Order: sequence, then structure tokens, then C-alpha cells
Amino acid sequence: QERLVESGGGSVQAGGSLRLSCVASAYSTSTRCLGWFRQNPRKEREGVALIYNGGGTGTTYYADAVKGRFTISQDSAKRTHYLQMSSLRPEDTATYYCAAARVCTDMLRKKVDYWGQGTQVTVSS
Repeated sequence: QERLVESGGGSVQAGGSLRLSCVASAYSTSTRCLGWFRQNPRKEREGVALIYNGGGTGTTYYADAVKGRFTISQDSAKRTHYLQMSSLRPEDTATYYCAAARVCTDMLRKKVDYWGQGTQVTVSS
């Protein structure tokens, strides 16, 4: 069974950067989409970014709130996907979860097959 483990969270000042990593114990043959979500206590879990894992250049999608600041990428050989976060803002403070799904249209609807345990990101002003 696929298992996802995140790392890389922490505390940073506004304007700083962090990189989150998500390692999969094994990729299900049906997994074609990898992504990141975030949640803080006052909001619902929201999608941040996703990347198509089915080969080719890896089509990506970003939430408007993070476009131009966050970059999702993957290393299939390492079964790892990343979220590079730059120009961080206090409103980016949340618990970040990595995710995997069969298809990206499912992930856009928050229909996720596997979740990581979450890693805290705190941005101070």
C-alpha cells in the first residue's frame, strides 16, 4: 500500500523560503497525480499545487494564491515530489499535506487516494 511521508516544514520569516519533500513508499501503478494541500484551523483544506505523474514533462497546476511563488516538482526515481516555496507570507502559515491520486481531475475535487501525515509551516511577519 502506498504511504506518503513529508518533511521540510518549519518556521521562517516573511519573504523566506522552504522546500517540502514527500517520499512515497511505493507508487501504485494507478497513481498519476501528485500534489500538495494545506490547512489552517480557520479554513477548509485547500489545494496548493499538483503535478501529473504519468510521464512526459509533468503538467502542473497552482492555486492562484501561490502562483509565481511556489513550484512543484518530482523525481520519479526517488519516488519523491517537492514543493519549493519562496516569498513566503504569513497567510501561507498552515499544515501542509502531500497527496496522491489516480488522476488529477480527482485531486482537483479533493478526491485523494493517499495522504501524508502533514508538516507545519509557520511564517512570521
